[in-house]
Amino acid sequence: MHLATYYNGVSIHRRDRTIFGKFLQPHLVLSTCRAAGGIRRNIDYVLNHQSCEPKNHHRNIDYRDVLDYRRMICENIGLAAEKCVTMGTAANMHHAAIIHRTFLDLEVVAVVTGGVETNGGRAGDPASVLESESGFKSLDETGSDTIKPGTINTMLFISQPLTEGAITRAIMTATEAKSAALQELAVNSRYSDGLATGTGTDQIIVAAPDPDEKIYRLTGAGKHSKLGELIGKSVICAVKETLARQNSLTPSGQCSAKIHLERFGCTSDSMKEGICNHLNHEQTKILMDNFHTINRDPIVVAGVATMAHLRDKFSWHILPPSCWRETMSSSGAHLACSVGGRYEKMVDYRQQLATTISPQPDNQGFLALCWSALARGFIDKWWRQ
Repeated sequence: MHLATYYNGVSIHRRDRTIFGKFLQPHLVLSTCRAAGGIRRNIDYVLNHQSCEPKNHHRNIDYRDVLDYRRMICENIGLAAEKCVTMGTAANMHHAAIIHRTFLDLEVVAVVTGGVETNGGRAGDPASVLESESGFKSLDETGSDTIKPGTINTMLFISQPLTEGAITRAIMTATEAKSAALQELAVNSRYSDGLATGTGTDQIIVAAPDPDEKIYRLTGAGKHSKLGELIGKSVICAVKETLARQNSLTPSGQCSAKIHLERFGCTSDSMKEGICNHLNHEQTKILMDNFHTINRDPIVVAGVATMAHLRDKFSWHILPPSCWRETMSSSGAHLACSVGGRYEKMVDYRQQLATTISPQPDNQGFLALCWSALARGFIDKWWRQ
């Protein structure tokens, strides 16, 4: 199925489980692809292929033989493998986002698929495998070398010729844009207590016209250039759109106290249990009946998000441990007020919480403070003294 044609240079198609760009003129291609990756010319097609289902489905394919894998998926849709650059993913191609941005005669097209629910990670998170000539060796103590599903794949098409340096810079700008989109969505890392900057299996292809004649090539694709701006805006929009389709991950959906605390070790059950430990039987029943409403209350989410952000400031050593108790008791008091609406009790909450805070920054103590603050605010909302 033909989806669209842009700048008389590339046409976008979807066939079977593959979205591909067909070049209508010679293009310079730079990619992270395992087969034919790096800088390439004489490429006719760039592909994004759904190789499996997102969960518990692995076809009988030797993914280590990258050339054979490329040949198989290209031949299945009638394309010559040696003329293709390919990416693989578990994301559904029907959930792809295609975003087109222009300024005068400059055009940028971002074609993105994505999933981050189980494989979102932060740069610098603990690794799971070590690669050597003999293959990949698990670094997991359990011996598991299973990579969780979840990948953001980007195809970026630019209407004007670029230098090799500029096309490399375009990958940097697109990667920053992807991370910015995840930051705006408050996506959690599944491997640490940080916010995700991508997934462990992200891939990207960037392509721009590559005419034979000596004509001017754009030399910059950074944030100060108009090209960089278009790349940033198109990729941010495309990442958000595809994640909304693939994972139902939207800004409004992320308005949840529990979601903001997940990366510190919180689950729905542990959150309920932690709060209820401070309540009596009657209070516990009412909380359990209304947990969803409290968890999704924007004012409560704002209070939790503030605490999570402050927790990060201590992790990043922007704030010293010496002010942990004072800072977090004040923030916890504000959270209690946001639940109960009793802002006149801010000082009382602060004094009460200060006596229960762990002496040093740690996630267990941080969550315990959150549960105590939420419980105090909940009690005063319904059992006013």
